[in-house]
Amino acid sequence: LPVDDWSGPATPPDQDSLRRGLRAAEILAPAARRTERDDAVWDSRGAPAFLAEASDLLAGQLDEDLVAAIAGQLLVPRLADWCAIWLEAEGGGPGAEPRLARVWHSDETGTEPLRTALEREPLRLPAGVGSGPVPVPVPWSAHPAEKHPPAEEHAPTDEHPPADEYPPSDGAPQPGARDGAALAFRITAAGRALGTVLIGREGVAQVPDAVASLIEDFVRRLGLAVGAARAYTRQATISRILQRGLLPSKVAEIPGVTSALVYEPSDDGVVGGDFYDIFPCPGDRWCFVLGDVQGSGPEAAVVTGLARPWLRLLSREGFGVGEVLDRLNRLLLDDAMEAAEAAALMVAAAGGQQLHDGSQSRFLSLLYGEVVPLPGGGVRCTVASAGHPLPLLLRPDGSVRPAAEPQVLLGVVEDVAYESQVFDLAPGDTLLCVTDGVTERRSGPLMFDDGDGLARVLADCAGLPADATAERIRRAVHEFAEQPPDDDVALLVLHADQHAD
Repeated sequence: LPVDDWSGPATPPDQDSLRRGLRAAEILAPAARRTERDDAVWDSRGAPAFLAEASDLLAGQLDEDLVAAIAGQLLVPRLADWCAIWLEAEGGGPGAEPRLARVWHSDETGTEPLRTALEREPLRLPAGVGSGPVPVPVPWSAHPAEKHPPAEEHAPTDEHPPADEYPPSDGAPQPGARDGAALAFRITAAGRALGTVLIGREGVAQVPDAVASLIEDFVRRLGLAVGAARAYTRQATISRILQRGLLPSKVAEIPGVTSALVYEPSDDGVVGGDFYDIFPCPGDRWCFVLGDVQGSGPEAAVVTGLARPWLRLLSREGFGVGEVLDRLNRLLLDDAMEAAEAAALMVAAAGGQQLHDGSQSRFLSLLYGEVVPLPGGGVRCTVASAGHPLPLLLRPDGSVRPAAEPQVLLGVVEDVAYESQVFDLAPGDTLLCVTDGVTERRSGPLMFDDGDGLARVLADCAGLPADATAERIRRAVHEFAEQPPDDDVALLVLHADQHAD
């Protein structure tokens, strides 16, 4: 079975997949104890079938602890009576101690005593040891606790020393002895040591060569799975750090307007392309932004990381709504973006990712608006949409209409003049802004906004405050399909407050 080009799936684990993974491993090894192990099954057919099943299970997991748990269930009792898996601390120095991630015994009552014994001192293999089996002494009792009478029932003698003082093996296990035979295997991936697998059989002098060879092949696949899980974790960590830096820590409050925001990044472990902002500007103005960068990951992070501060700068310089989009469009098409993309390459390399070449277009859909409070209540809105789902205006009577006109994406055409639309958001009115993660939410061949689906849901929100409207839209998006959204979900609700009595 080829393993050199192995890679895990692009989706991260959730609670359901964790349970399915563990359940699948239990199906492969359903019996906690078997009366007799038949090593003859590991012939030319049995071994490849086992490795194929193991590869399929391990490849579907992106959590290293779950990988270790599944590995233990696959090894015991099929190939061993007990096993333990240590994982090296990622990024730890030579002095860092490995972590005992999993202990498994064919008899449940033996697991905790075995863990207690193993936790006394981590197993460390010599630096020059490869991936092959290494015979090791067994200085602990691998038998379940009930096999050894308690002290009051069996007083220690020279013939039967206390369990915690049982002398270590001299490296030559004897059949029927309390220790049996044990083999250690180094877990490696891409030339790096990731941990150690220790397996044992009770009451035997050695593990058959065919079984040891099979476990070696299994541990090689285990190393690939652990390596993939760690690469995913690194990428997800970088993405979370980038996401926090690219989005505002808080948004401004607009006088006379209540706002509500929903932002749910897709659960794929990479930086999404959606971003938002609400900020004040000189001249008693407030601006709001909802954007969606093409793609995801560091490429999207570069555009997001530049577009949001550019928008703030241009807005505060006094440019009108259409002029702000004109200038942002030219900036996205400028060659100066190449320097920023080079920085993204370094970020991607740190997370084990690869970027497309710099010729990729920097498309950006954007809804940008400006709000000015009116003396008699409500606000005057000026908005422009560049390739973005159009904002919807909800009146108190339940009527809904688009509040902007469609225009071309930013970063596509250089000679374009963006236009804006002006309207009043009267007291009781609501403005809904969303990204395509809402409108294009799929359920089979259908999309959420087919047949003006979003407008119909919004119409039922007449009279609701901003937060209740946002929650109802969010819930409708999630309930539209059984599977969770596969794209970022972002929506902004602006509700003009009613006059105070």
